[in-house]
Amino acid sequence: MPDTAPEIILHHYPVSPFAEKARLMLGFKGLAWRSVLIPSVMPKPDVQALTGGYRRTPVLQIGADIYCDTALIADVLEHIEPSPTLYPAQLKGAARIVAQWADATLFTTAMAYNFSPKGAAAFFEVQGMSQDTAKTFAVDRAAMRGGAPRMYPGDATAAYKSYLRRIANMLDDQDFLFGEAPCLADFACYHPLWFTRNIPAVADIFNATPNLLPWMERMADVGHGKSQPLSSVDAVAIAAAATPLPLTDEPFQNEHGIELGSQVTLTAESFGLEATQGELLAATRMHYTLRRQDARAGTVHVHFPRVGFVLKKAEAT
Repeated sequence: MPDTAPEIILHHYPVSPFAEKARLMLGFKGLAWRSVLIPSVMPKPDVQALTGGYRRTPVLQIGADIYCDTALIADVLEHIEPSPTLYPAQLKGAARIVAQWADATLFTTAMAYNFSPKGAAAFFEVQGMSQDTAKTFAVDRAAMRGGAPRMYPGDATAAYKSYLRRIANMLDDQDFLFGEAPCLADFACYHPLWFTRNIPAVADIFNATPNLLPWMERMADVGHGKSQPLSSVDAVAIAAAATPLPLTDEPFQNEHGIELGSQVTLTAESFGLEATQGELLAATRMHYTLRRQDARAGTVHVHFPRVGFVLKKAEAT
């Protein structure tokens, strides 16, 4: 990760909840960034030229280094700009644990609630989607689930109400989840709720937890920082013209019996199961790095968090 101010490129689309998490973290850090708007559904040829397969949103790019998953993006932004911190002293573990729960359990529950029949119809209407576009979106998201079942709307509603009460309880007598300033946990808990609030037909779920709304306003007030547009074609060209950053000297942690230099695949544990294949350059305590070649993007290093991703040796071809 760089020690000087890099050009930060975020590949995202406006209504992506996880992209909103990343945009707010950029704003929290006061960082300038380039905004590459990408499709919300497949195909995403320019994204996958950089990632080699990974298609979830957002993706952070710095030159020829590509960072996947907002858990890792948070670490990258913290390294670039340590203050204000996403990981307050004495609360690093708690912030990460709550964020991991929010990005998985809370998000999955919220989206099952948001895309109940009433919510889905309202979302497509708010977005001005035609019936064909809405069907394409639904088919795309079903493919991202990889056949995994969705929660039934009634179950999702009950669970979401419980989770909202728990988050609201954390805000008793304080402005943010762990005190006077937001941390990683706030950004992770906020983005699924942000999506719900933007669908008026389902936003009445907040009526039972009114103290969530001032917190949500405070989170929204963080803003997105300063961004300038960039085309996805230009972003790929930037990668092709750049050299990946030197890797850190963190120890290799071989938990899989797969040596560095091996051809491997990395795949999300759930949701968005497209694999990225490349040469394993690093497997540290928290991160993986793959080196891959692309006809358009050139030599890129694609980085993933260890938690939430499955490493396997690539099958011989």
